[in-house]
Amino acid sequence: QVQLVQSGGGLVQAGDSLRLSCAASGRTFDAAGWFQQAPGKEREFVGGIVWSGGATYLPDSVKGRFTISRDNAQSTVYLQMNSLKPEDTAKYYCAIRIRGGITLTPDRYDYWGQGTQVTVSS
Repeated sequence: QVQLVQSGGGLVQAGDSLRLSCAASGRTFDAAGWFQQAPGKEREFVGGIVWSGGATYLPDSVKGRFTISRDNAQSTVYLQMNSLKPEDTAKYYCAIRIRGGITLTPDRYDYWGQGTQVTVSS
């Protein structure tokens, strides 16, 4: 049984940092991604990592503020978010792709975490 358990998140002020974690169990996978979803909006890609080798990709919207890393031994993926802005407020989800590389398309990920709320006050 595949499980993705997320932790982290919460209420912070603009300019603060947060780290989200996503612990995966149940099987191996090729890539992981992080997505944000604000109320009334579609799920939006904020970064991904290739499990083997650790190559990452982040869109320009968060590049320089967010980073993605992994802990192989713990099968955990992290999203480090710095210089947070009120517009980063959303529910954040991690997802894994069993076969294939990083993709921006949510439907191409096979399993999802439960989501964690990040709220940034101004």
